[in-house]
Amino acid sequence: QVQLVESGGGLVQAGGSLRLSCAASGPFFSRYTMGWYRQAPGKQRELVARITSLGGTNYPDSVKGRFTISRDNAKNTVTLQMNNLKPEDTAVYYCNALLGESYWGQGTLVTVSS
Repeated sequence: QVQLVESGGGLVQAGGSLRLSCAASGPFFSRYTMGWYRQAPGKQRELVARITSLGGTNYPDSVKGRFTISRDNAKNTVTLQMNNLKPEDTAVYYCNALLGESYWGQGTLVTVSS
């Protein structure tokens, strides 16, 4: 079983940057596809960024060119660098680990003011 703990959320002005981190505990971290999702009030949870065990990444158009996901398998961490933040990026951001089963962190709130 994997346990995930997110950190790095907070309040930032539009155009600013934040860096989210997810620390994972449990075996075989390098084998997991890791992802960041977000959920805004009244909306469904959506994928923000994903990185496979081989380092391949994908992003939705809404964040492409602004967000970057990376992983450090030696430290069991995955990071989301968010630049040029917009008010519509405001949401609770969740870390996800997928290898057959899916695991979620508790979420961290990102608020972008206009």
